[in-house]
Amino acid sequence: MHPAIPISMVFLGCCSNVVFLELIVSEHPGAGNIITFMQFLFVAVEGFIFTVKFGTKKSAIPLKVYGFMVMFFFVVQVINNYAFIFKIPMTLHIIFRAGSLIASLVLGVFILKRKYPLSKYLSVILITIGICACTWASADSHVIDEKDEDNFVFNYILGVGVLVLSLFLTARMGIYQETIYREYGKHPKESLFFNHALPLPGFLLVASDIYSHISIFNQSDPVGLISLGLSVPKMWLFLAGNVITQYICIRSVFILTTECSALTVTLVVTLRKFASLILSIVYFKNPFTLLHWFGAACVFIGTFIFTEVLPLKTKAVEKKKQ
Repeated sequence: MHPAIPISMVFLGCCSNVVFLELIVSEHPGAGNIITFMQFLFVAVEGFIFTVKFGTKKSAIPLKVYGFMVMFFFVVQVINNYAFIFKIPMTLHIIFRAGSLIASLVLGVFILKRKYPLSKYLSVILITIGICACTWASADSHVIDEKDEDNFVFNYILGVGVLVLSLFLTARMGIYQETIYREYGKHPKESLFFNHALPLPGFLLVASDIYSHISIFNQSDPVGLISLGLSVPKMWLFLAGNVITQYICIRSVFILTTECSALTVTLVVTLRKFASLILSIVYFKNPFTLLHWFGAACVFIGTFIFTEVLPLKTKAVEKKKQ
């Protein structure tokens, strides 16, 4: 497959997913559990049919090894969506998730005892400045009553704390995956299935919340599907769009890892996040001040420095000339 196809699908799937996610959480900020559950269920069903062949194909990595990874993956996905309960803006959510390199470097130093060149630390400083600037700007852009000011500040701090926790859990999960893949080899399709299938019983802990949102979604305004001659509550259409585009996004990134280098994948994913940010600002008219732009620029420039895109490209050109 030509790399242009998965790259296009990454942008199409992931950016569309952000639109559907914001359509849902803008009306129901607490819908994170039902969103996560439906995403997990969809990927698990697809993987059960096409990856493990209805359970007939033996896993390359022992199931007990997946336990720790699954726990991390489940918690990260749940708390990422849980942050919306604290009215965290989508723009800040996107920028925070683009700053995952900070946590990766910090844990790499303390857990793996790795040493990094000065450019890596410079990039992390830039990303940190960018996230701090966007966090401050997002808090400052909210218009609130004086009565609700203390409550808003408390909830906002909690929301930012949830996003920070998510960053470090994601980085820790990445380190654990790295050690597993080093021992058993890379099996991304299998890992994708088990990471989504094994945590499904965990949603019993939030079953009441999922059920309440099923009722809420059922009561949303109906949308007529003329070609099918029926109407569907709009929130279910938004959720279906979110689940399908999330699957396209995940699968496209997976295909991209098989067609391109890790550096190219990182570059594409970073650019996709920037495109999602612009889309969220323009389409949903989210407030974005000069301080937001400064912060976003720091985050993405820091990411490019971290991945050494420009130096590596220069080296590649020099090698070709030789």
